[in-house]
Amino acid sequence: MGRKTVPRLMSVEELAHYLGLKRQTIYNWLHQGKISGIKIGKVWRFNRKEILRWLKEQKNKNNP
Repeated sequence: MGRKTVPRLMSVEELAHYLGLKRQTIYNWLHQGKISGIKIGKVWRFNRKEILRWLKEQKNKNNP
């Protein structure tokens, strides 16, 4: 039986650092529905694979 990998979850701080943005921008995008996240308790987390997929989609939109 194969072992499933657990998706890497990023915090708001990690995502902001990765994208070179302020934390507030991440919160704004989240509340505007531009990106999706998972709220665990009071903390937001973002699936790394979903963020990478979203970035690729954004690149394709801007470079047809």
